[in-house]
Amino acid sequence: MEENKTTCKTIDEYILQFSPEVQEILKTLRKVIKEAAPKAEEKISWQMPTFILHGNLVHFAAYKNHIGFYPAPSGIDAFKDELLEYKGAKGSVQFPIKRPLPYELVSKIVAFRVAENIKNAEEKLKKKK
Repeated sequence: MEENKTTCKTIDEYILQFSPEVQEILKTLRKVIKEAAPKAEEKISWQMPTFILHGNLVHFAAYKNHIGFYPAPSGIDAFKDELLEYKGAKGSVQFPIKRPLPYELVSKIVAFRVAENIKNAEEKLKKKK
């Protein structure tokens, strides 16, 4: 990442700080997430584009050589076999900028996280009653 010289207030501002090639990747990633989670809200959290729906859903960020995608540990664990070829950690995965991003996989992970967050929110409501 161009080392966050500025603090962005919107995802549009965040995307604009990168090269045109990286901007296209980020715009497509944002579109894929929005399509998989149409009711999610956008915000900047931890200086990263973030989607929320009954809590944090996913974050993403651009770095020098990769796009970081953060779908929480459950999102990584549920798709660990499909994510084997990528570097990652407990709640994150790194997609190399020089290779096409697996947008279909991202869409499936986001849909999984939407279902998970909705289920968790419904369970919380039941406990309150």
